[in-house]
Amino acid sequence: MLQLYSRKVIVKKRILHLSVKKIYFDQIRSGEKPDEYRLVTEYWIRRLEGREYDEIHVKCGYPKAGDMFRIEVRPWSGFAKEVITHPHFGTEPVEVFAIHVN
Repeated sequence: MLQLYSRKVIVKKRILHLSVKKIYFDQIRSGEKPDEYRLVTEYWIRRLEGREYDEIHVKCGYPKAGDMFRIEVRPWSGFAKEVITHPHFGTEPVEVFAIHVN
């Protein structure tokens, strides 16, 4: 007797979640800001280097579950390492991950 079993393969999307301040969220939403920056730290190295994602969810602060008005869903476009000077990181140049969001 031949028995057939169906197997469901559930593939979860690989999503990178980025919480940002409202000013940066609005700039990303409008297309004005092409990259979101994160300092090169062990935390971000583990999350970015050698990994691939399907989507990036850019969040305005920490919205409640289901509040899609404050979440921009973008396709994963990768990242680059850069050295920048920005008031958010202080006055000295710092190495950052430039995560492509637009």
